[in-house]
Amino acid sequence: MRAQVLICPTITLKAYGHLYCAPRRLHRYGSSSPSQFLNLNLSRFSGRLLTSFFSMFQSGAGSSGKKAMVENLKRYGVISSKRVAQVMEDLDRGLFVPAGSSAYVDTPVPIGYNATISAPHMHATCLQLLEDKLQPGMRALDVGSGTGYLTGCFALMVGAEGRVVGVDHIPELVDMSIKNIEKSVAASLLKKGYLSLHVGDGRKGWQEFAPYDAIHVGAAASEIPQPLLDQLKPGGRMVIPLGTYFQELKVIDKSEDGSIKAHTETSVRYVPLTSRDEQLGGF
Repeated sequence: MRAQVLICPTITLKAYGHLYCAPRRLHRYGSSSPSQFLNLNLSRFSGRLLTSFFSMFQSGAGSSGKKAMVENLKRYGVISSKRVAQVMEDLDRGLFVPAGSSAYVDTPVPIGYNATISAPHMHATCLQLLEDKLQPGMRALDVGSGTGYLTGCFALMVGAEGRVVGVDHIPELVDMSIKNIEKSVAASLLKKGYLSLHVGDGRKGWQEFAPYDAIHVGAAASEIPQPLLDQLKPGGRMVIPLGTYFQELKVIDKSEDGSIKAHTETSVRYVPLTSRDEQLGGF
């Protein structure tokens, strides 16, 4: 993600990410290094509470470990599901960020190749949105899998009865993600083939294991790629950011008859879903 931290100037009682209403306006809070966006979609916070939340995580107060990170996200209403809390405690984010990075602070971290690993609150948001489609035995596709953290979370949730596929068009990131997962609690799922990571154009999905109950897209598209809609199982759900500068996190549900319903969860800021060459060239 690139260049700005976004924060909501006014918050209603329903406004953060996944289970809440989207903030209607975003304020340019500041800037950070290139390729770093904080996808804030904070909710349920008064202005004072939001300021406290933001300051706490930016100051590194959550960096004592993954448990503290999860407890903070629960305390501020970002995590409301026991399954999501457990999987984020079980899979150590510290294994999925570059050495020396603040693994447990609620901010995205650059991972090279003009990419980042998203902030923990965005991971929690997407996990909760997709939780019902990440039951044991289900199938999930992670487009733009990066360092493999969210892909690993999906795998832990669907278990050995399910199937999870991560796709990224940067070979070095795919290699990195495999090594990261090999060091994690999801290692056995990778070794036994219930979880796999592939180099490819995520806009085309991964047909081999389709259809998928859950599809997560970790970059913003101008429109929903048709192959992803085609590979979404009837009854399944996709979470995808849509837009260019102004982006919205969309939840796409496919009915059993194949019809599509969509709603907006919140305003966000992601890197664009683009080609490998454009990404490496800085978009």
